[in-house]
Amino acid sequence: MERRTFLKMSGLSAGTVITGGTVAGFLASCSGCKKEHHRGLMTKPVMVSEGDFSKLLSFPSQAGVNHTLTAQSTTANLKGTNIPVLGYQPNSLLGPSIKVNKGDAVNILLQNNLSEHTNIHWHGLKIPALMDGHPDQLANAGGTFRYQFTVNQRAGLSWYHPHPHEMTGKQVFQGLAGLFIINDAEEAALNLPSGQFELPLVIQDKRISSNGITYNPAMEEVMAGYIGESIIVNGVYSPYTDVASRFYRLRILNGSNARVYNLALSNNADMIIIGNDGGLFKNPSSVKEILIAPGERLDVLVNFSGNAVGTEIFLISKEFGNGGDAQGKQQFKIMKFKVASIVTDTFTVPAILSNITTVPASSAVKTRTFEISNAMEHHGYPMNDGMQMRHRINGKLFDSSRIDETVAANTNELWVFDNSNGDEPHPMHLHSVFFQLVQRSGGRGNLIASETGWKDTVLVMPGETVKVIVPFENNTGKFVFHCHNLEHEDDGMMLQYQLS
Repeated sequence: MERRTFLKMSGLSAGTVITGGTVAGFLASCSGCKKEHHRGLMTKPVMVSEGDFSKLLSFPSQAGVNHTLTAQSTTANLKGTNIPVLGYQPNSLLGPSIKVNKGDAVNILLQNNLSEHTNIHWHGLKIPALMDGHPDQLANAGGTFRYQFTVNQRAGLSWYHPHPHEMTGKQVFQGLAGLFIINDAEEAALNLPSGQFELPLVIQDKRISSNGITYNPAMEEVMAGYIGESIIVNGVYSPYTDVASRFYRLRILNGSNARVYNLALSNNADMIIIGNDGGLFKNPSSVKEILIAPGERLDVLVNFSGNAVGTEIFLISKEFGNGGDAQGKQQFKIMKFKVASIVTDTFTVPAILSNITTVPASSAVKTRTFEISNAMEHHGYPMNDGMQMRHRINGKLFDSSRIDETVAANTNELWVFDNSNGDEPHPMHLHSVFFQLVQRSGGRGNLIASETGWKDTVLVMPGETVKVIVPFENNTGKFVFHCHNLEHEDDGMMLQYQLS
């Protein structure tokens, strides 16, 4: 169905927005929608507007195991103007990068100075259920929540962000997020590029105006996800950084709400992937381009040697197919690397990075299948006898009072995410566990280089079905899993599992 036809039949205009900037407000606005079966209602692509790449890349401040994060309204300089944003510290779009060592005891106080409730989900951390940032675990406006846990996992790049149901997309898009970096002895022994040669890069897209970061998704943008025209890295619009002629380690987070990036270098040089969500791979892998979805992380080595002083190389996002109507339609620049000095570099890429044991699929005691392609289908649960414009998993919307899956501790399970009949990308994220990919069918067909090792988020493109094996340990309690397109998540594309 064409967008215009759908809007006419539903009684909504193209300018209909979500009341109060939330998904819940949008749902109320659609009470008169007719019973129509949907296929492919997506917003038009939001085309990126590139800057001149004259602003120096900056890096978030650093914090340790004891810290207070204050969720607050503040300002940040974007496109040369101080505008209202949300932040975990004054005058900053990103919170501090929290750096810890394996075995550390963490004590983080969330002070909520917002006018609405919030919380923190520690994305990529295996921690107790009460500390995970479940949508039920909230700090009310003016209140606090103390997060205390021990880091008992291998080195890797994780991150933190709010997770209040129906408000996650708004709070993340307007600025609440930060990195959480774990170090350990195994990684240190590799002598990977560090210090000034290790660059954490948080890539996000925003809609920026003089009034702040705009978040008012229209109907189609709830379906497709909210996408911005301005690409920022570490809170800086169209930045550059000087580099020397040597290897650098790029630690990349896709912190966007919905935008998928197909990363590449403008000079077509190799990117050597050494890790992802769950830390280092067993072996490095060289690629020319690589997809990264919201919530995913990449650990990449880039060699700038052989380039003359003054050479400019861009990190770009290339066009890609099968991303629905709103994704992959444009190639654009993300940031610029400018070669500023020639140095001697003795670093060599290790042939073996880490000892990772493959979990055999045959060890699974149960297989669960999750159908994630029914964004706009009618499921017999009418809203004033109207069409259900909701994202579901197995026909269900999120309900915190309902346990959807019960899992036995210390068992392995196969989980299958079925998007074979869908027309939208879905990055599926499981809280408090890591998994290994077993198989992809349909769509791209094969697994890709960044999907080896341990993952907590996997991109399932339209037409694809992805099978993963999940070793559930003894971290008992109630957790969620969901699509990390944050508009989809807020719309209800999230279920609960009980580990017991």
